[in-house]
Amino acid sequence: MSMSMNSPISQYIIIVIISGVLSVLLAIYAYFNKSNFSGMKAFMWSTSLSAVYTFAFAFELASDSLRDIRFWINIEYLGMPFIAPCSLLLVMHYVGLDKYTAPKKVWILFVIPAITLIMVTTNEYHHFFYKLLSLRPDAPSAMVDIVPGLWYYVHGSFTSGTMFAGLFLLISYWIKTKTLYRRQMTTMTIGISLPMLGSLLYVLGLTPLGMDPVPILLFFTSALYVVSIVTSGMLAVAPIAREHIFESMRDGVLVFNLSNQIIDYNGAAAQIIPALTPSAIGKKLEHVWKRGAETGAFSFGLDLKDEYEQELKWIRGKETYYYRIRASNLLKPGGEIVGRTIVMIDVTEHTQLQNKLRHLAETDGLTGIYNRAFFMERSRELLEQTRRMQQPLSFILFDVDHFKEINDRYGHGIGDLALQHIVGICRQHLQPGDLFGRYGGEEFAICLPNTTLAQACQKAEQIRKQIAASPLQGSSQPISITSSFGVTEARAAAVPLEVLVREADVALYRSKHSGRNTVTLARNDDTHANEVI
Repeated sequence: MSMSMNSPISQYIIIVIISGVLSVLLAIYAYFNKSNFSGMKAFMWSTSLSAVYTFAFAFELASDSLRDIRFWINIEYLGMPFIAPCSLLLVMHYVGLDKYTAPKKVWILFVIPAITLIMVTTNEYHHFFYKLLSLRPDAPSAMVDIVPGLWYYVHGSFTSGTMFAGLFLLISYWIKTKTLYRRQMTTMTIGISLPMLGSLLYVLGLTPLGMDPVPILLFFTSALYVVSIVTSGMLAVAPIAREHIFESMRDGVLVFNLSNQIIDYNGAAAQIIPALTPSAIGKKLEHVWKRGAETGAFSFGLDLKDEYEQELKWIRGKETYYYRIRASNLLKPGGEIVGRTIVMIDVTEHTQLQNKLRHLAETDGLTGIYNRAFFMERSRELLEQTRRMQQPLSFILFDVDHFKEINDRYGHGIGDLALQHIVGICRQHLQPGDLFGRYGGEEFAICLPNTTLAQACQKAEQIRKQIAASPLQGSSQPISITSSFGVTEARAAAVPLEVLVREADVALYRSKHSGRNTVTLARNDDTHANEVI
């Protein structure tokens, strides 16, 4: 039977062929972009099978004998039964259910389609799929009427159920996703619901000329996929899966455009910055980065090309938190900067532990001032600094007179209180840049930058007098405490710290032997004795 190119059937065939071509192009795109999205293989198989189905259907329409029609129907079923489960797998990848898409878990989805293929190709022997397949007598071209068999309904029910499952997942995740990704979800929803609606109309006998409309509808869904891939980057990544990962991250993440306006953030960021609410979208960071950060308003210049990192101390109420802030540029594939991301990593426990360990390593546990090792380390740095700046530096060494007697008479607990008492007095006379440490036992050291010998002597005398005039209040009676001091100054340019300590120790020794409770200066004739050795 000949067919005019202007006949409805011919026009239908042309559209079906175009639909097949679009499916092939989408399959090729998916093949070369498999690494972009975990569900791309499912999309590739879905479009490839759609191409087999539509091309075979076009040949079926062009056939002029029942034998040829039966052959092309068999070819159609090489693809058509498997499209629905592949589409369901695509949706599962899209919404982040990748862990359920392993082959050992999803093989069961392809059992009924495989049986359907066998049933169709062997139908002449059992008629479980088609009870009767005959040419329609009043059709304008060779077309068939079918009487469905039992398995036809099993296949239809399975296909419909699979498509409904995909729609259910998309609708369920619609509520959870941001508006930014709903356009892509709409595309996928239409891509599933249109063929499903066409199948329903075909089964109900409501289609023109009683023809299967699904291949035509696949033309529209394929075109819709092409447009969505080009305009919204569909299938470049699974947005729902990305959002699931984004929201489940323990680190706070902020995304900005080139105007430094917030365009996205996750739940962890909202916990760190309570002002991050949906109304913050479109606002600049400075508007939501409220007071509490010691570093002040937190902002990144958009002219920065490299990653930026700093640690931030953030005070919220009575709690103190520490965050490592990392900022980086958002780049297009061509390298063009389109925005910025900020990641806020909670390092509170780590920083507090570091601070605690540092405190233990640097301070004396009883008095809270520097221990000997750290005091000497800092004093060397200070000595070198004053040498470069050609400034004076003086050194005081003193200890508590008759401290052993205090311990023996009142106990070590009172002895500890006496040391803390003396430290409290000394702190009243020291400047922020002065160094104060426990040199050992009841012995203390003070390093005074930008201080001459005369000034250091005056300070030592003030401390001595206040200690003597401020007895420790014991449980039964006040306990008088005195201290002896040795003072020296770094007069030579390259004098080592150990020499200054030795000179101050000699001066302290003289104080002890001259009656205690006094201040003695290092003598000029033996100052920096190492220079004459």
